[in-house]
Amino acid sequence: GTMLYERGIFFNRCFEDVNLAQPEMVQAIHEEYIAAGAEVIETNTFGANKYKLARYGLEERVQAINKAGVKIARDAVAAAACIAAGNSPGDNLKARNDIFVAASVGPIGCRIEPLGVLSRQDAVRIFKEQLSALLDAGVDLVVFETFKNIDELVLAVETLRSLSADIPVHAQFTVGSDNTTEEGIPALKAAALLSQHKGIDVVGINCSIGPASSLDVLLSFRGHVHKPISVMPNAGLPREHEGRLFYLATPEYMAEYAKQFLDAGAAVIGGCCGTTPAHIREISHTIKNFDRGRRSIAVTPIKDDVAEKPEKPLSQRSDFGKKLSTGEWVTSVELVPPQGTSLKPILEKAAELCRVGVTIVNIPDGPRASSRISTMITAIEIERQTGMQTLMHYCCRDRNLIGMQGDLLGANAVGLHNLLIVTGDPPKVGGYPDVSGVFDVDSVGLTRLVTRLNHGVDLGGNALPSTTAFVKGTGANPVATALDREIERAYRKAEAGADFFITQPVFDIKAFELFMKKIEKLKLPVIAGVWPLASYRNALFMQNEVPGVVIPESIMKRMEKAPDKDKARREGVVIAREMIKEMKAVIAGVQVSPPFGRVKTALAVMAKDDAEMEAMLK
Repeated sequence: GTMLYERGIFFNRCFEDVNLAQPEMVQAIHEEYIAAGAEVIETNTFGANKYKLARYGLEERVQAINKAGVKIARDAVAAAACIAAGNSPGDNLKARNDIFVAASVGPIGCRIEPLGVLSRQDAVRIFKEQLSALLDAGVDLVVFETFKNIDELVLAVETLRSLSADIPVHAQFTVGSDNTTEEGIPALKAAALLSQHKGIDVVGINCSIGPASSLDVLLSFRGHVHKPISVMPNAGLPREHEGRLFYLATPEYMAEYAKQFLDAGAAVIGGCCGTTPAHIREISHTIKNFDRGRRSIAVTPIKDDVAEKPEKPLSQRSDFGKKLSTGEWVTSVELVPPQGTSLKPILEKAAELCRVGVTIVNIPDGPRASSRISTMITAIEIERQTGMQTLMHYCCRDRNLIGMQGDLLGANAVGLHNLLIVTGDPPKVGGYPDVSGVFDVDSVGLTRLVTRLNHGVDLGGNALPSTTAFVKGTGANPVATALDREIERAYRKAEAGADFFITQPVFDIKAFELFMKKIEKLKLPVIAGVWPLASYRNALFMQNEVPGVVIPESIMKRMEKAPDKDKARREGVVIAREMIKEMKAVIAGVQVSPPFGRVKTALAVMAKDDAEMEAMLK
């Protein structure tokens, strides 16, 4: 990648497609590294899997790109043999037998279950397609590199082993400046786990950090990793100048560290980003003239698993959880945090709901990708100033996994125990369409993460001093266009540890009954979403602009016939009450989302009789 970039192939292009578009450029780069003393060259196939290639419309060219990558590398080795023999590169000579061609295989580029949206079966298919092409083309070994997720790395290795039992495998992961993986797993623990895998021949680290940090990691492996170790650091950290990236570690600096890598026990030494033929030349010269002698290595096993603590019973996690566990009817009203800086209006509404006995206040997290006062801050202040329980929405759009875990630990610390976990609307649907959505995980993956926290284990598999006590809810859409997929996701959410569901606003009873029938085996409480329509215009907006809402024509006509806004508001409340009456036998409670945050409208929907309803509507 570094050398392609130097030759004008910028990051907005697919580096792997250069195998087809400009193969002579790739071959020339290989030849430079061989001439510099490289004994292993890697194919230009790091990101040549279906998922990553799809970003460039190249998903149908997986086979062609990978096979071309191997052929180019083989041709470079053959050309080097010709030159070494004093012949012209075009002569028909066999390739040198002291230069090996390694298949470079990187991560898929999308998180895999349990924390991601990509199923393990799909991940296996993606890996298998790329690996089959590389094996068919005839590589000498496979280097899995720059993996941030150890579970994905193991899955990739096991996929390869289903295709080939004997090809040598290097399994390399990457760590940050804190010497942990992206998920917080210490480098030593990750390496020790990989070294115990029978399908891996060499364990190593590459990318992300420079030589000095790589040496620290390598030294930590001593006595714990019993397989050969590879180390391939970046040439320092990149600096940008006039739109181009430069790595500042000199060849001499890299070579000096190569000696220390050898002395620390490394068996394979190379370089990653920023490593040029000049760096390899210095490294090669240094290590070939360096005698480190022989040393014995004692292996100390590392425990690979953290014992999970029992999750607290639902009834002991919060008052809301207790009501759900005992089957007591629950009521919830949605109050959207303000866009300004004052919490006074929402606090007043929450206090009123608390006075009349509503179970819990439901607080959305940036609905429709809007920017509002923090859901967590809103929840803290509502509980502190009114005594009202809150159900805090937590979405996956705005934070990475590390930030999410920090938020969740903080929420538990201040006594916020009720969560509604949602994936979140993409930024493009809101007022900030150019903002990037993070989406490290979806609601299924985040539910699984919260469940792990409830068992005292963090996202990196490390033990926490104590468990969290979250009541975990997730969304469900009874009128989803792809209903089978929605049902399948409901089952996955339950398997991930969901304690209850809250549905999208229900207007179609038949669709709701079908949904309930399909998830009845889960035996989880379902809180039905109810939206009292304010007007025919409001109904049109809901029908056409709010994802996941379907309003039957019969209800649209009823709202259209309302002669004025007061009659329309009343009709919307009556319809909502009809929905609740028909659903009550099979639901655990209702969540009312009053238009414009009108608390009286919500209370009218939940009124015990018509007289109380009319009083609330006045």
